[in-house]
Amino acid sequence: MFSIIDIETTGQSYKNGKITEIAIYQHNGQEVTDSFSTLINPEMDIPFFITELTGINNEMVRTAPKFYQVAKKIIEMTMGRTFVAHNASFDYKFIKEEYARLGYNYHRKTMCTVKLSRKLLPGHPSYSLGKLCADLGIEINGRHRAAGDALATAKLFDILVDRNDSLGNPKAVNNYKLF
Repeated sequence: MFSIIDIETTGQSYKNGKITEIAIYQHNGQEVTDSFSTLINPEMDIPFFITELTGINNEMVRTAPKFYQVAKKIIEMTMGRTFVAHNASFDYKFIKEEYARLGYNYHRKTMCTVKLSRKLLPGHPSYSLGKLCADLGIEINGRHRAAGDALATAKLFDILVDRNDSLGNPKAVNNYKLF
């Protein structure tokens, strides 16, 4: 069982930044079974360059829930599941930090689709989500938005599972430590 996640943030630093949007797609190893997506009020200004990149501005998040208001839902959507993301350490560190600010130690097994892609789909000139999806014919509706990028990651994950199975290594996707 997997939770495929993407977040948008106020910047690159998880220590100084905050989450502005999150999307989670639950995946059973064969297909998406549930999803959750919401803007999050970061309780700080969103820098102009982030608004330019994501399209998320201060007005959009003004009435959005604060992280603590969606924290329980995130716990429920990820409990007992492997945390999957494209460049998983980025998303995981931000989420872990948001929980630390609430006094909670968030811990999940993680799986990175960048690392999986390099192992199972060698030879691509770039493993960025946009370029890899373009190479594989995966359409991203809403690039640099959590729901669009998370759904594209879920479609990429399906390709990785299929590729892994075709290589005769079905345990590898379920055993994140192999990657």
